[in-house]
Amino acid sequence: MLLDRSVNPDLLNRHKQTPLMLAAMHGKISCVKKLIEAGANILIFDSLNGRTCLHYAAYYGHSDCLKAILSTARTSQVAVSWGYARFVNIRDGKGATPLHLAARQRRPECVHLLLDNGALVCASTSGYGFPGSTALHLAARGGSLDCIRELLAWGADRIQRDASGRIPYVVALRHHYGACAALLNPSSAEPLVWPSPLKFIRELNQEAKALLERALMEANREREKAVLKGTVYSLPSPSHSDFGLDDNVSEASDTDLCCICFDQECTIEVQECGHQMCAQCTLALCCHNKPNPTTTCPSMPVCPFCRRNIVQLVVAKVKPENEIDHDVNSSKLRRSRRSRNFSEGSSSFKSLSAVGSFGKMGHGSGRIAAENEFLDKLEP
Repeated sequence: MLLDRSVNPDLLNRHKQTPLMLAAMHGKISCVKKLIEAGANILIFDSLNGRTCLHYAAYYGHSDCLKAILSTARTSQVAVSWGYARFVNIRDGKGATPLHLAARQRRPECVHLLLDNGALVCASTSGYGFPGSTALHLAARGGSLDCIRELLAWGADRIQRDASGRIPYVVALRHHYGACAALLNPSSAEPLVWPSPLKFIRELNQEAKALLERALMEANREREKAVLKGTVYSLPSPSHSDFGLDDNVSEASDTDLCCICFDQECTIEVQECGHQMCAQCTLALCCHNKPNPTTTCPSMPVCPFCRRNIVQLVVAKVKPENEIDHDVNSSKLRRSRRSRNFSEGSSSFKSLSAVGSFGKMGHGSGRIAAENEFLDKLEP
């Protein structure tokens, strides 16, 4: 009603906060959308901490408001005048980006959303928290396992130091977050990293992207179980992420098993060759090595079947029922090959799968070193 009577949508209070900032602070998504429709400016800074509406949405963990503001920034003049990437990484008066605030306040959904929209995972603060802290330092300080998982999966550096020379592992130890410290321990296995610099990954449709992201997080959970095994912080094994040989696989589903691991169902198709793999093996091809930030042109993965460059990844098409009958013989052959692979131990293809990668990568100790001994080595 007030907006219909020509009230200024950017009216300021004594702290130079706009109605949009207050709506984002309290998670009033309908008010956020109405104010944006009325032309509210998303680039105004308040006078308290020099923050925008994006900072408020991230700090208070309102992912729906955050998504609406980011969508507006992508489609409005902000993307032209300021640049979308610059807006996503906008800093407040103390040098904190929205990602820093979300990580410190234990907001994993907001952390994921910001990373997916181009937030710089290794950017450091100036005056916020301890100077030089990254989002991983702040997540370790807040003790959020979920935020740490997201940041590590997007390439956060476990050995990056703040201005005091501390790595995130030390921060977690000092605040007595044992499970966080175990995952941040530089001697533990490296996690799989989402290969965002690759062009065909950026252009994934939402369905294929969701499949691969879920597979990546499940694979990293397997790593966590290996790292935390034998400690008081051991995680329960979720039923949906148990990667084992199922002796009760039906004939129909067995015809669609991945020809690399002979374990998971084919869910991803490589274009333009049309070969299919499971999401775990696809990730192993793309995420086996951590992206090198100094490399402007990352090497393009190739299809393991025809050795052609992978142009695009899509969700695998469901095979018509009339084609399944023709594959029964090949189904029996696959089962025999699969059983031979498991009986012989490891095969060249098995090592490509995400779980196989962790079989090789996950032999780090996973034990938390004595705090005093580690601090003597790391801190000046």
